[in-house]
Amino acid sequence: MSSISKRDNGSWLARYRPTPGGPQKTRSFGRKVDAQRWLDETTAKLVTGSYVDPKTAKTTVEHWCATWLLGYATRRASTVRQAEVHVAQIVTAFGPMPLGSVRPSTVKSWTAKLKADGLADSYVYALHNRLSQIMSDAVHDGILARNPCSRRTSPGAGSQRPYVATTDQVWALHDAVPGHLQSAILLGAFVGLRTAEACGLKVSDVDFMRGVVSPVLQWPGQELKTEISRTPVPIPTELALQLSASVARWGSEYVVTDGVGGGSAPWAIERAIRSARRRVVGLPADFRYHDLRHYLASLLIGSGLDVKVVQARLRHASAKTTLDCYGHLWPDADESARAAIGAVLAARAEDKLRTLARR
Repeated sequence: MSSISKRDNGSWLARYRPTPGGPQKTRSFGRKVDAQRWLDETTAKLVTGSYVDPKTAKTTVEHWCATWLLGYATRRASTVRQAEVHVAQIVTAFGPMPLGSVRPSTVKSWTAKLKADGLADSYVYALHNRLSQIMSDAVHDGILARNPCSRRTSPGAGSQRPYVATTDQVWALHDAVPGHLQSAILLGAFVGLRTAEACGLKVSDVDFMRGVVSPVLQWPGQELKTEISRTPVPIPTELALQLSASVARWGSEYVVTDGVGGGSAPWAIERAIRSARRRVVGLPADFRYHDLRHYLASLLIGSGLDVKVVQARLRHASAKTTLDCYGHLWPDADESARAAIGAVLAARAEDKLRTLARR
């Protein structure tokens, strides 16, 4: 598949075919040894699977991002919109650069600049993950030899502890929002539904007799993203009665209504939260509906439930997610470790005293 021949002008012409029957690639060298070295390096790349065609190697980040988004468009609209926002940031930073010229040091400089510009650690982390995803697909497509993103270039997601409202604050918030949205507060604080899930919950999804909430859809009528999100959640009789009374009062096919028979939208709930939180003593200015899930987690943990139960109630994909978010809420972790070590040392001291007493 490769050969070297001497030309009339004294130079050496190296040629190879990346694939049988494919187009021939050639390059001229002044010395035969240089031509042979080039062919050896190219052959090694072909054997190891890291070969990139010289023409496709010139593909710019902007051009590849446009191609990548076309293939990504099969996902749900909200997911694609988020990707488009990320890609816009990536194209601004790397757009005209060939894919192969984006180095790990370039990526690290980019994330450092984003942090210096005041972007949140979690958002910078998400942008890095998106760039890594795009570059990984370029490697898979054969137009990039190696992904410049890795754990070494990752900026870290940050470690923000969520705000946990008190029970009094939750009830004060419940009483401060309009009546037709009070069921949303109950679903967030005691069932752990996310905003879009609460808006998409229909009366038919709640078994009021058995006390089970089974999320199926999220606003605006889309299926939930993951199987774990569709996990049925058991609720106590007291909560089932309150939700049933709300349904009877507002008369809608949705549990959370707009007050006139239709379903509520997430923006309406968030707007009501922003208005009501000012009247609740101690709630932070950035308190949002999702923070009600943090209250539920603290309530379950404070009641002595283990991590697997809390994971199931919050419908997290893994226990790691639960521990990363709420590990600090499990009570007496330091005291339990201190007591365990102290018991060993105390037993040792008692053994010494008994030995001395026998002497």
